[in-house]
Amino acid sequence: MSEYQPSAIRVSDSEREDALAKLGEHMSAGRLDIDEYGERSAKVATAKTRGELLGLFGDLPEPKPTFGQPVPRPAGAPPRPKTTAEKVVPIVAVVLICGVFAALKLPFFIPFLILFLVINNGRGHHRPRGRGRVWQERG
Repeated sequence: MSEYQPSAIRVSDSEREDALAKLGEHMSAGRLDIDEYGERSAKVATAKTRGELLGLFGDLPEPKPTFGQPVPRPAGAPPRPKTTAEKVVPIVAVVLICGVFAALKLPFFIPFLILFLVINNGRGHHRPRGRGRVWQERG
């Protein structure tokens, strides 16, 4: 059995993106010139292991790539798109619920109502109650 070597763990696309962003920070700070940045960026794009990525930061101070830690999203960044699993699971759940409702001879609109609520995360398409839009008077 081989020994566990953290530097031999393969990197993901998001870890490569994190490393590229950090190289960009070093270039912005003047630690790398444009040619060095280009060479290292090309190596980041082809890196397969954590050791290969970390080797590109050996002569640089922090920030360095982080592995297995969530990278904070900048303020105002758009939310990440839903994965295929996040889209398919509610549909599969509704199909299963429809099967249960059919077996129990219950109304079929309820599973579709559940699907609608899950897809919209509880956000209904309704207007707020009251007089409608409140206008502010200019002073």
